[in-house]
Amino acid sequence: MSHVGVGPRAVARSAAFLTAGVLAVPALAGCTSEEPSSKPLAAQDVASAARASVSDGGTLRWAVDSVPDTLNTFQSDADATTTRVAQAVLPSMYRMDEKGGPARNPDYLESAEVVDTEPKQVVVYKLNQQAVWSDGREIGAADFAAQWRALSGKDSAYWTARNAGYDRIEKIERGANDLEVKVTFSRPYADWKALFSPLYPKDVMGTPDAFNDGARRSLKVTAGPFAVKKVDAGADQVVLTGNPRWWGSPAKLEKIVLRAVPRDKRVSELAAGKLDLAEIDPETADEVTLAAAPRDPATGTPLMGPQGSPAAGAQGRSAAEALRSWAVANGSDEEAAEEEVLAREERREAEAKAQRRRQALSGYEVRKSLEPAYTQLALNGSDGPLADERVRRAVARALDRQKLARTVLKPLGLPAEPVGSHLALSGQPAYADGSGALGEPNAKEARALLADAGWVPGGPVKEKDGAEKAAGAEKAGDEGEGKDKAKEKSEGDDDGTYIVGEDDKGGDDKGDDGKNKDGDGGDEESGEKHSSGKNTAQGGAPGAYAPKGTAAPAGSVAAPLAKDGKALTLRFVLPSGPGSETLRTVADRITGMLKKIGIGTRISKVSDESYFKDHIAAGEYDLALYSWPASAFPATDARPIYAKPVPAADGSLNVAQNYTRVGTDQVDQLFDRAMTTLDQKEARDLLRKADSRIWAAAGSIPLYQRPQLTVARKNLANAGAFGFGTPVYEDMGFLKKGAQGSRPSAPAASSPTSSPAS
Repeated sequence: MSHVGVGPRAVARSAAFLTAGVLAVPALAGCTSEEPSSKPLAAQDVASAARASVSDGGTLRWAVDSVPDTLNTFQSDADATTTRVAQAVLPSMYRMDEKGGPARNPDYLESAEVVDTEPKQVVVYKLNQQAVWSDGREIGAADFAAQWRALSGKDSAYWTARNAGYDRIEKIERGANDLEVKVTFSRPYADWKALFSPLYPKDVMGTPDAFNDGARRSLKVTAGPFAVKKVDAGADQVVLTGNPRWWGSPAKLEKIVLRAVPRDKRVSELAAGKLDLAEIDPETADEVTLAAAPRDPATGTPLMGPQGSPAAGAQGRSAAEALRSWAVANGSDEEAAEEEVLAREERREAEAKAQRRRQALSGYEVRKSLEPAYTQLALNGSDGPLADERVRRAVARALDRQKLARTVLKPLGLPAEPVGSHLALSGQPAYADGSGALGEPNAKEARALLADAGWVPGGPVKEKDGAEKAAGAEKAGDEGEGKDKAKEKSEGDDDGTYIVGEDDKGGDDKGDDGKNKDGDGGDEESGEKHSSGKNTAQGGAPGAYAPKGTAAPAGSVAAPLAKDGKALTLRFVLPSGPGSETLRTVADRITGMLKKIGIGTRISKVSDESYFKDHIAAGEYDLALYSWPASAFPATDARPIYAKPVPAADGSLNVAQNYTRVGTDQVDQLFDRAMTTLDQKEARDLLRKADSRIWAAAGSIPLYQRPQLTVARKNLANAGAFGFGTPVYEDMGFLKKGAQGSRPSAPAASSPTSSPAS
């Protein structure tokens, strides 16, 4: 799926924002640890199988988005494929388990514990005594120390993307023996388990030149079940082969080929038998599901209608021949008859081709879960209307996040629950729904917030020639602003007023009967009911005026808003490339919800290449949709996303990864405290308080956990939709004849869909 996102720890994470509230903030939710632990909304779907059921040998052809520019995950241009390679070929002291928490990796680490906290925090790592690099050298303190020095931030010659945690280390030394590594911290660090995963050899980390250039296209020394054989940019692939010095369970596969295949080309590659595993969009998932549908026992063809069978093709051929004979016998235009015959032949060939494609795809199955990542609506609070917290909160409270989650996830048969936290996902220890700090969706209260901020329906808008018109008086030419009818200005001085009782007749979400498509005939966001056509909620007569600052009545749902001669219209930036259909569908739904409270949107579609760099990171947007990955270490990884931007030495604003540019000192302090406490319960409580305050600032609105759809060969085991869990590469392989993998129970709504691509 092509939600624009940021790869896991390969790229510097972030955290960040909150403005001091002008408004009273509801009681903060999710701040205690009394709540029961949540569960992941969806289990991983990898066709789990015992190693004894998996054959030895074979090549796994795995589609990826790109051949990486670097194999060093600590550089700024590392990507998801960089991370995938590192997982297969390098040590990680901890990896993510199925619930999104850190789990000790016994292949490298026998134990790790905090042995002292006073006067300094000291962690002792006891390494697996068999752990060696591929050149035969033992993994040890020299490698830990080299990585610390490279990533500490003290030497600018190292071109590092992040140093979080490493900058808190005071020294690293050999412990009681060669298998022990003693790490002393200058300041307490709660997320110490985030360090040294992955761990690079001192050959890569030892000097700036080796760090900057030595691991971009090759990794000569590795220590995983696989090794990097070659990075072939010409063939768009990375080839991994078994590591002969691997001491753990032997890799079942002989080779893994990571091939860069565009998302829109993957179904063709699958049908051609050139791939074994690929993340795909919902349309491809539909096609594969249909191809794998039950078959007619008599003909062996899918149970689909007559057009899928060879008999249908034969019938089409006979009909074409009969048409030609009839045309000749009856003196009709033989040339026209021939054209019809050719057209039918083309249709028959197309049907035969489609049948062959279905047959080829019948050897695959769709495996699905939820990614450890969520999609959010970002509100740029640096300037313009969204610099006012009241406007941001109004936008947030106009959104029906449950409906948006259903739009994306329900058609896929996945749990359609909105995400309730900026810092964790359901199932992770830090997760708690903090959205109560913002308040429930409510269009009436959203309109009151806007009125309090001075945005009123039908207010005058100044045109370039100096003339004034009512907001929305002319049909908007920008996509997404709707087709609101003009609001005529009454005679006299009515600046800052709106006409009570004039309903929008556009009926954006209404059918011909004037009711909502959901059938309740009301405003779903606010629970308000409307009569057909006129507002009687306040008992006012049409044409009456209310003073500036008065909340708009229910009947003015779609009346455009204006203030100081400007209409309230927000620029909604979206990627335009293939695979972004889901984002555009969600944007359409959001546009409709905002229209109901009088906020206009101007959709701006930009290329995928420039979307993040030139618009999100540069702050050239009002509204945008993009994703953040979940982390097992939110105090460290989420801080740069939500930390308060600070002025740089050159006068610019250093936003780190807080692309909404909204933040507060209080949130920063909560992150800092969570990062330093070694009490896990206290850390969770601090993170939940920080999350509640991030919700209250309404700079970032989490919407839904991203769907994860993969197509895999039916006999491929221990691979697919991994969910939270880090892949176990040595266990992947093809099942022995007669063996079957175990998959989670299929959701009730797992039938093929026609939902937009993800």
